[in-house]
Amino acid sequence: MLGTLKRSDYYLPNGASARGPFALQVTPESAGWTESSLRIASLEPGQRLTLETRNDEYIVIPLAGSATVANGAGTYTLKGRKSVFTGPSDFVYVGRDSKFTLSTETGGRIALCGARAKNKLPMRYVAAEDVAVELRGAGNCSREVRNFGTADAFEADSLIACEVVTPGGNWSSYPSHKHDEETEVESSLEEIYYFEISAADPGDGSFTGAVDTSGQGFGYQRVYGTKERPIEVLEEVRTGDAVLIPHGYHGPSVAAPGHHMYYLNVMAGPGEVRAWKITDDPQHTWIRGTWDNQTVDPRLPFRPNSGE
Repeated sequence: MLGTLKRSDYYLPNGASARGPFALQVTPESAGWTESSLRIASLEPGQRLTLETRNDEYIVIPLAGSATVANGAGTYTLKGRKSVFTGPSDFVYVGRDSKFTLSTETGGRIALCGARAKNKLPMRYVAAEDVAVELRGAGNCSREVRNFGTADAFEADSLIACEVVTPGGNWSSYPSHKHDEETEVESSLEEIYYFEISAADPGDGSFTGAVDTSGQGFGYQRVYGTKERPIEVLEEVRTGDAVLIPHGYHGPSVAAPGHHMYYLNVMAGPGEVRAWKITDDPQHTWIRGTWDNQTVDPRLPFRPNSGE
């Protein structure tokens, strides 16, 4: 008889960290660290929230549906998107020591990516068409990276955020890498992975970008440490799940065939320089060299049939 599967303390299944209007709420306090946070607001049509950033900065980005963000500095209407699988979204940055309202006429899921901030920066809006999209890797390591809040693409105090879409059957966040030390080649960054998995894609061009909420679609996430700082995570992830990465090598993120994987990465650290510097697991870094002789997965960039 099989024993009971022990889940990692760093794995947050869908609903386990829900608080009020937030389907997911990760704070520095709940995560046991000091910098990074993430909230996923699940809003009904016409719902309105009043929020304060306090000593955090936020990027507000719709995962599904549209929203309006307003405070004394301005009112910004986010067109949003049908789902995370239909392309990048526009977003708004809100600096620390701010009060703002988040409202929606359509309803939807809105992500609030957060990080502790020392300096207050102005509120800003970025259109979806201005989000830098990178096709990273090749072959079955191909993935689409949307660099909406990365250090080289958008100004913030400490927050780093991006989205990754991995086609079904592919591996991403690979070679496994880490960023848990402040050195010349590495940044110390706490990271949150939030996942959504697509509905089944039969590969005949009919997929519309729908998100799977039945639990049928899944993927896997791996995190492992060093002798000096051990950590062990190997979790089957589904829509709404999250994995916390305080330290250690992370990857691969594996999408099951027939179901595409989306994850939102939120990172921040205590370092003086806002940068994403990583070191590969030396046993796996050779994989990068194999991409030179492969082509990028033809399913990328990921733009499914809108069904309209």
